[in-house]
Amino acid sequence: MCIEMLFKYKGFDKSGKKIKSTVTAASLEEAGKKLRSQGIYYESISEAHDFSFESLSKRQMPGDLLATFSKELSSYLNSGMTILTAIKLLENQHEGEKKYVSFLNSLKTMIDEGKSLFAALQAQKVYTLPDFYLQSLNVAGQSGKMVEVLTNMGRFFSAQNKVKKQVKGAMTYPAIIFAVAIGMTSFLIAFVVPQITEIFEDTGQDLPPITQFVLNISDFLTSHYVALIVGIILLIVLFKVAYAKVDSFHRIIDAGLLKVPVLGELIQNHELGRFSYILSLMLASGVAYAQAVHLAKATFANYGLKALFEKATIKVQEGNKLSNALQMTKGVKLKRNFMQSLALGEESSEVASILDNISALYAEENEDKLKLLLSLLEPFMMLFIGVVVGVIVSAMLLPIFTMTQGLQ
Repeated sequence: MCIEMLFKYKGFDKSGKKIKSTVTAASLEEAGKKLRSQGIYYESISEAHDFSFESLSKRQMPGDLLATFSKELSSYLNSGMTILTAIKLLENQHEGEKKYVSFLNSLKTMIDEGKSLFAALQAQKVYTLPDFYLQSLNVAGQSGKMVEVLTNMGRFFSAQNKVKKQVKGAMTYPAIIFAVAIGMTSFLIAFVVPQITEIFEDTGQDLPPITQFVLNISDFLTSHYVALIVGIILLIVLFKVAYAKVDSFHRIIDAGLLKVPVLGELIQNHELGRFSYILSLMLASGVAYAQAVHLAKATFANYGLKALFEKATIKVQEGNKLSNALQMTKGVKLKRNFMQSLALGEESSEVASILDNISALYAEENEDKLKLLLSLLEPFMMLFIGVVVGVIVSAMLLPIFTMTQGLQ
């Protein structure tokens, strides 16, 4: 089942007049054929992306909210309600959530006017929704699998949200320990060390190297703490802006992250697992293979993996299998079990079920590795605090011992 997409083009009509417009088609090749049949000679043609002042004000719909919307809507539709009745019921249930109610109200208005759920979701101006989500619902509406697809999408976004919460919750304790360590060290260096320094200066004795080192750090931090705080904040802000806006910087960071031991494998597991689940879901919903691969590649957040699959997708649209296309494409080296499973699925025509299993396998593997890493992180943080405090205390006690021995 093919999905219509929007393409923008520039060219000339039969009279030689320059034109710039859009055309809907299932693929880039079909769009070109449509234009030629209309007597339009195009200079350039590419997939259109909505960009307007309205689109700038839209933000991505939170994963937990999208999961709730999908689950509740599928539940009501499964009970026999029409989409319009279900949307009205959702609107009444979420009266206190203004932005979400505005989203539901716009859907209700457009569906009441005769639009499909897919068309209403695509036209609403409140939230930006993932393209694979919209196209899955488009196919579901045509194939009569709306309840099934909404249920699966609800499970997917719930699982993604659960992973985020688990990581955030697991990182809370180490983060608190780290904050306490920084606070304790700062207090010792800024307030305790200068007090003891005065005693040493009065005696005029030579200080041990470790004591002099700590005193130098104390003097530097107390003299430049404002500049250091401002500098760290600016560095974090600049990094975030550059990562979000500068593609070359984003690519370098993402490529570096994939090469970090353990972390790189965690990232690849998460990205490939998410891609596998969405691709299996779209294939099970009736989306054509090449089109499903094209839409599922939008789930990648890492630039290295995204670039690899974008290049491979072009070869898939030309008639190649995805496993062969990935082998022929230069870029990130993918996990062997993913490549083998994908090739096996394509050979046996069981891509959807095999990729669904791969997705579950990677999710379980990542969960086990994260638990192990976080269990090791806690004693490491405690050791870090002990070493830092121990160095400062030793630096302060050594001269005192020296003074005591001198008096004897």
